[in-house]
Amino acid sequence: MPESDLIVEAVGLEKTFTDFWMRARARAVDGIDFHIDRHEIFGLLGPNGSGKSTTIKMILGLLRKSRGRLLVFGRDPSDTAVKAKIGYLPEETYLYRFLNPVETLDYYGKLFGLDRRTRRRRTDELLDMVGLTQVAHRPMGEFSKGMARRLGLAQALVNDPELLILDEPTSGLDPLGTKQVKDLLLELGRRGKTILLSSHLLADVEDVCHRMVILYGGRVRAEGTGDELLADTTHTVLRTKRLKSETIQAIDALLHEREGIALEGVEAPRQSLEALFLEIVEKARLEHTDTSGARSGGDIAAFLRKGEDGAEGAAVVDLLVKASNEPARVAEVLNTSATNAAAVQDDVLRTLVDGAGKTPLKPETTFTRADANSGAGAKATPKSGVDRSLIDGLLGDSSKETDA
Repeated sequence: MPESDLIVEAVGLEKTFTDFWMRARARAVDGIDFHIDRHEIFGLLGPNGSGKSTTIKMILGLLRKSRGRLLVFGRDPSDTAVKAKIGYLPEETYLYRFLNPVETLDYYGKLFGLDRRTRRRRTDELLDMVGLTQVAHRPMGEFSKGMARRLGLAQALVNDPELLILDEPTSGLDPLGTKQVKDLLLELGRRGKTILLSSHLLADVEDVCHRMVILYGGRVRAEGTGDELLADTTHTVLRTKRLKSETIQAIDALLHEREGIALEGVEAPRQSLEALFLEIVEKARLEHTDTSGARSGGDIAAFLRKGEDGAEGAAVVDLLVKASNEPARVAEVLNTSATNAAAVQDDVLRTLVDGAGKTPLKPETTFTRADANSGAGAKATPKSGVDRSLIDGLLGDSSKETDA
């Protein structure tokens, strides 16, 4: 294929994010190879954290590659001449909320150096195309997400780009808007536009893309046309296991002999893109492939499952409430089981009450833990700085419970 027919070419492309000391923190893109041909709609698929957005940002020149080769229109992505040929719709629509659609498109047209007459004509045509003519003078701040996405798509097309990069273009759109966008992409493809589409809505990619790449963990897990990736080689149109050509010929002869008809065609049925996508991701997970993105959810956290029977959780709460009334024993209470800790606390209170009845407490006098555990209530160890109100409170509560 001639070099001029390659809009994007990536060979051994890598991107590693580093920390302040230039130590590798995460490898978002790990040596991927792909190319985008002129006039084709190319799909970039993968779960969150698979490297899609990082790859798009490198194509746009917003991130510099760590290793490998990346050419856009035969040049480095940082070349300003390249950027004039690209239209970009990011995953989130960032537009000025106080501008209306006409002012927004006029502003972006000025950034591309379009003259006033061209800006005005393209603004009218684009707003009509995305269905926003009736709200052309309403501030963006009053728009819903779907309306903002429509305007974002118009903004990406205002410079009549040769390469259109769309990140989740149908996000927030209703079914009608989604169909309109897909029809628009197909029409743009027929008119010679080159489109890079990244989406989590696999049905959208399946409907419009000529070729696609599926990423996981920063690596290419599968690539090819829709027919190549989605062909089900285990069945035929007759819904049987794969048949030999001789068997098919015999069936054709049998049908002609018995029914007087012939097979109209034999095809390998296709599986859905969603089934293939999930199969590839699950296979990558079973191989323990590293990924910097989110993973599938696992079992409930162990600390939440501890109180499933209700009794143990209630005991822990009760224990903490009791421990808050005796700060000196919090550490011991937390390191003791609920049953043992409650017993120890009752033993301490009983010892304090009994000891107080036999020997009056003197100021700045308290009991050691060893004395409390041994029941030696009359033996006290002087200690300065003791909060007498704590002991008086405990004695007062115990007296009330005894009287009751």
